Amino acid sequence: MSEEFITKADRQLQSAYEGPMSLSEYVEAAFEAPSIAAHASRYLLAAIESMDTRTVIEEGETRERYRFFDDPHNNGEHAVLGNTAVLNAFVDDLRTIAANRGKGEKIIWFDGPTATGKSELKRCLVNGLREYSKNPEGRRYTLEWNITGADNSRGLSYGDDISDDEQWYESPVQVHPLTIFPKSVRQELLARLNEHDSEGPPIVIDGEMDPFSREAYDYLEARYRQAGTRKLFSSITDKSHLRIKNYVVDVGRGIGILHSEDDGTPKERLVGSWMPGMLRELDSRGRKNPQAFSYDGVLSQGNSLLTVVEDASQHADLLRKLLNVPDEGRVKLDKGIGMDIDTQLVMISNPDLDAELDQYADRNGRDPLKALKRRLDRHEFRYLTNRRLEAELIRRELTSEKRVWADLDDQEIESRVRAPLSVSIRDGRGRTRERELAPFAIGAAAMYSVVSRLDGEELPAGLSLIEKARLFEQGYLQDGDERLEIDDFEFTVEGDGTHGIPVTYTRDIIADLLHEETGRAHPDHAVEDVVMPEDVLNAMAEDLSAAPVFSRAEAAEYENRLPAVKEFVFEQQEHAVLQALLANKSVSKETVAEYVEHVYAWEGDRTVETERGPVKPDVLLMKVFETEHLGRFSNSDYTGNTPSEPVEAFRREKVITALNRYAWEHRDEEFSIDNVDLASIPVIRAVLESYDWTDVKRIYPEFDPRQWDEPPTGTVTEQLKDETIATLCEGQFSAASAELTTRAVMKEVQYKWD
Repeated sequence: MSEEFITKADRQLQSAYEGPMSLSEYVEAAFEAPSIAAHASRYLLAAIESMDTRTVIEEGETRERYRFFDDPHNNGEHAVLGNTAVLNAFVDDLRTIAANRGKGEKIIWFDGPTATGKSELKRCLVNGLREYSKNPEGRRYTLEWNITGADNSRGLSYGDDISDDEQWYESPVQVHPLTIFPKSVRQELLARLNEHDSEGPPIVIDGEMDPFSREAYDYLEARYRQAGTRKLFSSITDKSHLRIKNYVVDVGRGIGILHSEDDGTPKERLVGSWMPGMLRELDSRGRKNPQAFSYDGVLSQGNSLLTVVEDASQHADLLRKLLNVPDEGRVKLDKGIGMDIDTQLVMISNPDLDAELDQYADRNGRDPLKALKRRLDRHEFRYLTNRRLEAELIRRELTSEKRVWADLDDQEIESRVRAPLSVSIRDGRGRTRERELAPFAIGAAAMYSVVSRLDGEELPAGLSLIEKARLFEQGYLQDGDERLEIDDFEFTVEGDGTHGIPVTYTRDIIADLLHEETGRAHPDHAVEDVVMPEDVLNAMAEDLSAAPVFSRAEAAEYENRLPAVKEFVFEQQEHAVLQALLANKSVSKETVAEYVEHVYAWEGDRTVETERGPVKPDVLLMKVFETEHLGRFSNSDYTGNTPSEPVEAFRREKVITALNRYAWEHRDEEFSIDNVDLASIPVIRAVLESYDWTDVKRIYPEFDPRQWDEPPTGTVTEQLKDETIATLCEGQFSAASAELTTRAVMKEVQYKWD
């Protein structure tokens, strides 16, 4: 068995790396696949676009989202949930920079509150670029040197490794292979290369070799010039001295990350530092030797691809020193030694950087940070305003679930939002105990979080915050038979997601609840282990005033929004209980389909195909459906079985119009009633999904919800309770959560029987 895993590891590494090649072989390979010679911004753009896109709905708008940000190579572990518009704007900037159409002097700045996904973006970029570089189309190359064959008098080294043996040393800053060509030759080469790749942005390689490679090049040039060699460039770049090596992109190798805890002088943090011991041991020829330089600064590590300054407010002193890097592409190691850099600069910060940048704003035109602020291209991350995305995020925070809910339909996603969650916890004695977050609990926390983040002052008349959240989630509201699209409303989204309850607060509240006792008991079911949606909502609201992340005004505002969320969650619980309570009395899809088919034939004066052959539409069948199942009409709306004008108008406007819309949308297909998604017709969906307590009273006149907790033996209430609990348990409920949920619902609807 061990050999199997060793073989798999061998294959994985073999696919990521390839043997070194000569300079001429690399140039030939570049003409076959120009992408391997891409400059930094073009490479980053290509990596993101390589994963294609998927369609999402955020803020009620349909958008195309790059799958790259779902962290697919890492099974979604560091996916960036939401903020698709921000990420798309980032990609648009990269496209502009890569094509040299502007913004080349900009530093891309990701700003926003804590727990909005900025750190996940950093990790997602690292994961995605690493894996992309393992693919043939994403190969990344650099120079590797060996000078021992020139006169056998010395070796090449850097770091603390000094050796006279024949060794190969890779460029410590991943310098681009084409930088070895003289500039005029390189420009001609790139012009031809770009002719072969007319679709992508032109490849631009403006910089020169890094100081370490220049040291090797100059040494070899001097030796061969002294030896009278005429083909100097060929001798210097001979495969005995130079080879092109591919490397897997990672932190320190094409990706530089300056962390908040990193310290040192500005030069050390940006490019690295000289090592006195190395300077003494190396022949410096009267100047500092680049071989004695530690290339561990963020720009050195990020050369050829990406440089990230994380928690930028902790490195505010460096920001002005980065001003000229994007457009000049050059930094200094020392007064006499410079280094060309090709990297995409990205800053990540919390809102506290704003205070750093605005500290001199009152000086008007004499603000010393004005030039820096002009160079920053700001992209603002915000809290999620989509309940489904927030539920996904909460589950990720509480469990090891990391796979993104991509490519799932609305019904599957909604099922996951409502699903219970079982969590194993350990008590103080080390004993394991299973706790259950009941169905709707995660969704309740998600809705409360989202509602806290929405701007309630710019709401259109008659629109609640819950309705606004639903608009953002699905792009429409269903009001009876009428569907209201988000474009039917006028409101701004400028303040949405800039403040509110962060997911870390919700996570901690739920984690504490899972370790607390509920005080519940039941003779047959483990209700003491169940955390209900109202438990989560109450705990979230009660701790707001004590949490340091909220001001008093924010805490009061969020507390005021709790009742609406509770009502929304109760409606979901009530719907589930009604569905289970009337499961044996619900209308089948076959019955609905039969009605729709007869109405369609009635309107077009057609016949209906049956086992007995073509027959006229059954007027009694339609009447029974409309009066008993739909509850829209009574016998007085018919003359015998002949419908009145209101009934006919209903059939045409509410049923036929929806059918015709479906036929139009599928006009390339042969229309058939069998193809119709009946749930897409609002009035029909009401039949399939909606019940109310009037139906319960009508069907079960002896039922009494006041007896639900302990129903008398042999009563209709006892029978219905047993059947309802059993039906709920066939779905997402446990017996304990079904008991508690039905109790909560019956307690609220008792007044309907008074």
